[in-house]
Amino acid sequence: MSQFSSDIQVRFRDIDAMGHVNNAVYATYVEQARTEYFHRILDVGLDAVPTVLARLELSYERPVRLEQSVTVTIDVPEIGRSSLPMEYEIHADGDRAATATSVQVFIDPETGESSPIPERFRERIAEFEGL
Repeated sequence: MSQFSSDIQVRFRDIDAMGHVNNAVYATYVEQARTEYFHRILDVGLDAVPTVLARLELSYERPVRLEQSVTVTIDVPEIGRSSLPMEYEIHADGDRAATATSVQVFIDPETGESSPIPERFRERIAEFEGL
């Protein structure tokens, strides 16, 4: 099993009045990593895949500061019929700062209803994740 990782540049605009990355920005970091996952593993931009974000949960453990190096790792624990759950760890200078989970649901763009994950995506995810 491989683990996907994405390096994130902390920007000055990410910092809040408390001197650390604002809690809402963590969702952006997860989104950046998810977008890179789709590009590198599925060889397609997330914007070109008919999905919606059905759920996002974040748990914070420690603050992230401007000067820190941030890496987001992603694991896909399983592949549903139309849903793709993802588990994330956000590390700052190697220490875990937060965890997250999300669920992307593949949809039929014409009806807006859920639709099966295309077989080519299933195969690539399963191969990379060792599922």
